[in-house]
Amino acid sequence: MLSTLEDMDLMTDIINSEFLIPTLVFFSIIGIGVSILLLRSRKSKILKSKLEDNKLVTPGRAPTPRKSSFLQTLEKIGNFASHGQTSNTLWEQLVQAGYLNAKAPAIYTGIKMLLFACGVAVGVILIMPKDISLSTKLTLISMCGAVPFFIPNLVLLQQRKTRRDEICMYLPQAVDLLEICVSSGIGLNMAWNMVASEIQHVSTVLSNEMALTNFEIHLGANRAEAMRRMATRTGAEELASLAAILIQTDRFGTSMASALRQFARSMREERSFKAEENAEKMAVKLVIPMVLFIFPAVIVIITGPAIVKIFRDMILRT
Repeated sequence: MLSTLEDMDLMTDIINSEFLIPTLVFFSIIGIGVSILLLRSRKSKILKSKLEDNKLVTPGRAPTPRKSSFLQTLEKIGNFASHGQTSNTLWEQLVQAGYLNAKAPAIYTGIKMLLFACGVAVGVILIMPKDISLSTKLTLISMCGAVPFFIPNLVLLQQRKTRRDEICMYLPQAVDLLEICVSSGIGLNMAWNMVASEIQHVSTVLSNEMALTNFEIHLGANRAEAMRRMATRTGAEELASLAAILIQTDRFGTSMASALRQFARSMREERSFKAEENAEKMAVKLVIPMVLFIFPAVIVIITGPAIVKIFRDMILRT
């Protein structure tokens, strides 16, 4: 009787252990799935806010975040100086530099006007007391205002170049990952989203642009139009070429994996050719500093002692 009860307890423990492991595995999978869904939902909210701020998608309609009084003052100055209108070129430049806010052009113009006023004020303080003609004073004061006025242009140009260089640097790796996903049978939209998530820690700029493009497609935008907008937002010619390749491949039904593989190879070859070209140009560019700085120093070192000795002999003879 005791052995029978022990056998029954043993069978109960075995059954409980057999059901315990699958139950734990089931709830673990549920927890992982819920965490992934919450993470994707959070990312979708962030991308949606960026998409609403994107002027190329919905110009002038995006809600603006709460700004400080200083930014509000700059915005008012910019709107007053530009009469509330901004050229399309400035829009594109700001978007390519990463400024997607609806009020970025007004703030940018306000910064330029503020720097111009500060430069003019400094010029008046420093130049007006000097004893020079009035026309010279006005010219110098204008120059003092013009120099800081164009500083935001240089900063904007540098930021655009930095973003384009980062995209061009990591785009071949992203295309390789995209080609691997497509070759394994994953759809282009899912592959695009997976690659955008994978390169988040490598290139934030490229990852955000890819995720924003994928989010536009999920909202109902045409794939061709969304990819053209991505190329316009970044200003990178490589992304425009990639968009054209994907659109043509999807239209004519050719192998997308082969097209992506060939595109990645051509990008690497172009980068190699550009590096060789820069190396060839380096020899020509070094001529100017050599002529201006190195050759005079060499001439002074070589001929200096001889010249000193000649003058010393001339002084002794006299």
